[in-house]
Amino acid sequence: MQDANSHLPIAIIGAGPIGLSAAVNLLAAGLEPIIFESGEQVGEHLARWGHVRMFSPWSYNVDPVAAEWLTPTGWQAPRADAFPTGAELLADYLQPLAALPEIASRLYTATRVTHVSRLQHDVLRSQGREEAPFVLRVSGPDGERDVLARSVIDASGTFQCPNGIGAHGIPALGELAAAERIAYGVPDITGKAREDYAGKTVLVVGGGHSAFNALQDLVSLAEQNPDTRILWGVRSATLDNVIRSPKDDELQERRALEVRIQQWLEDGRFEVVTNLAIEAIHPQEEQGARLVVESGGQRLPAVDRIISATGFRPDLALLSELRVSLDPATQSPARLAPLIDPNQHSCGSVPEHGAAELTHAEPGLYILGIKSYGRAPTFLMRTGYRQVKSVVAALLDPDAVTPAPVCGAISSTANQASRQCEPSCG
Repeated sequence: MQDANSHLPIAIIGAGPIGLSAAVNLLAAGLEPIIFESGEQVGEHLARWGHVRMFSPWSYNVDPVAAEWLTPTGWQAPRADAFPTGAELLADYLQPLAALPEIASRLYTATRVTHVSRLQHDVLRSQGREEAPFVLRVSGPDGERDVLARSVIDASGTFQCPNGIGAHGIPALGELAAAERIAYGVPDITGKAREDYAGKTVLVVGGGHSAFNALQDLVSLAEQNPDTRILWGVRSATLDNVIRSPKDDELQERRALEVRIQQWLEDGRFEVVTNLAIEAIHPQEEQGARLVVESGGQRLPAVDRIISATGFRPDLALLSELRVSLDPATQSPARLAPLIDPNQHSCGSVPEHGAAELTHAEPGLYILGIKSYGRAPTFLMRTGYRQVKSVVAALLDPDAVTPAPVCGAISSTANQASRQCEPSCG
């Protein structure tokens, strides 16, 4: 496959931080990328949570190879120990990177990849499969077309696929009908969306750091608008584990947020609902503008808005004609799953990993970035950049990739990282 298709580009799906990192690392290695971004601009998801400040400093969020390419243009690296917002990461790093002529000439925005397959091979056909190039069906301003590629890097992320808030892992009854009053992720509560929340009764669903960010903004809003009522619903029986990070946590901003939430919890800033198991959402009979949430056979107080901070999941539909090797629980690459499974790993226990853990039964296919973690919430951008480095090495020398042990050092060229622990992003 390498010889027959070596004239073809390596297709990158997604022009977020990991997708553009893959592009610049491929170019630095003498390989030819082609990049497809479904949004109107690079880093479309960053723009959607631009108001949120990250837990990780700039030193975690800039790819070293990208910095080398940007420096000759006059780009000034942000202060390494400062914490960017999503908007700052987009404006001060991603957009300058995308503007490099070498990147811009290979980048197609407003162009969605709808399917990936092998030339004249569906998922069942084996004969000649590895020699067949990949086919990407892309839809853009000029309509649909097919693009051939020697390899595919899927860095399309998960932001477009939020989890539902239903107790069964599917949307609650009535959730889709109430979508206009449900925000997924962390809305701009103190900014653009202020009028949706000021003076309203708001239910925040979720026990992770996205929920903490939403609660923090609601507390700030309530200090200026005392009629704002905050309900916090979690699936656990207690809230004994708000402060999860150690005192010497590498991500001190994360711990600081946990400490604030714990203090506000003790001060009674939130009305807490534990053992939350949302079964249905429907308009309140007396006041249709409000929502009634049914959980475990009980009705919660009527709310004006719901914030669902229950995480995201990968969109795997575009890879349905490829032989993707996924763990059935995490929906991450099968070899990666034991290293990131949140049922087995606490914060700080995710070891570094590389191409060996990211391979599939479909040679030449790599899922990178947060999408590679499937439903696991333990991804750091720095991890994605290390994935990129390893995968580019594997594309240069496929024979260097061998399955790596869970413990101990990784010896292959494509998996250069030692097995040091890395904190989770929460």
